[in-house]
Amino acid sequence: MEDPAFTIGIEEEYLLVDRDSLALAEAPEDLMAACAAELEDQVAPEFLKCQIEIGTKVCANVAEAREDLQRLRSTVSREAAKHNLTPIAASCHPFADWREQHHTDKERYNALSSDLAGVVQRMLICGMHVHVGIEDPDRRVDLMNQLSYFLPHLLALSTSSPFWQGRDTGLDSYRLTVFDNLPRTGLPPRMESFSEFERAVGILTQVGVIEDSSKIWWDLRPSSHFPTIESRICDVQPRLEHTLMLAAITQAITRLLWRLAKKNQRWRIYDRFLVSENRWRAQRYGTREGLIDFGRGEIVPMAELLEEMIELLQEDALFFTSLGEIETARDVLRTGTSATRQRSAYQEARKAGGDHDAGLAAVVRQLIEEFHEDL
Repeated sequence: MEDPAFTIGIEEEYLLVDRDSLALAEAPEDLMAACAAELEDQVAPEFLKCQIEIGTKVCANVAEAREDLQRLRSTVSREAAKHNLTPIAASCHPFADWREQHHTDKERYNALSSDLAGVVQRMLICGMHVHVGIEDPDRRVDLMNQLSYFLPHLLALSTSSPFWQGRDTGLDSYRLTVFDNLPRTGLPPRMESFSEFERAVGILTQVGVIEDSSKIWWDLRPSSHFPTIESRICDVQPRLEHTLMLAAITQAITRLLWRLAKKNQRWRIYDRFLVSENRWRAQRYGTREGLIDFGRGEIVPMAELLEEMIELLQEDALFFTSLGEIETARDVLRTGTSATRQRSAYQEARKAGGDHDAGLAAVVRQLIEEFHEDL
């Protein structure tokens, strides 16, 4: 068993807002052209005209990813400023109305709008994806089966979408509530081989339901374009350092599971029904209420689970020189995820005498500030 490359690539989706009104704004053609001229294929339009997507190059570790991600974020911000716009990296805009948004006039997105009808019209959401390079297709599926256990942990650390349509939903990741209305979403099913995955995809492509596996939108999937497994569970992060933390954890977990495989061992695979319960808890509470430890048979606080995870990933973090980035997760527990910080910004504005709208505006201003912290 040759060691996989374990390279990483990070994709992020941003929302564009007007600097004055703080409302969503569509990306002008000149903005997209200027970004493409500098970033080439590392930037692209997204389904909605108010969105923009970036993707890093193939990186050996998070140190390389940091440099590239800073360049991508800085370029989008600089070019957007020329149009009195600014990007934010939150999975939902606090007060935007999805009914007022328009999808990008592109063949792929026109087909999505036609096929998915009213469901896709509500997709005013943004996520982040982390690719980890695994060349062996069957190993990708084997690792996917095991890594699914950790998806709720990653989601809990990433939550950034508590507000929707101007109200606090009570959920820390409302994005998943919206996204799960699409077909072919949620936790991936357990599969025994890459051939089984290809056969399942082949049935859907043969009857014309989808054209390829890029329309499989599971929380974790074998990539349709690259020799990677692709984690899609996380909300997008306002702070660059938190994006890198989630990528570092994903990369380290993948290598941990690979090391077990080399010793003819594996992480216990729990029923999808049980992991789904932890997924819901992460979606609802973020890091506030803990997840179920199925081995212990109890709900364990996230602080305790995180310390166990950091200890578990020590060897792999040292291999990738990413222990510092992984330990950033402790800062998330101390200050709260973006969902918690957004609610705090809203409450502080209300305590200062602002009305509901002023509170929501304060949330957007905080998101703008956090996006630019490390640029």
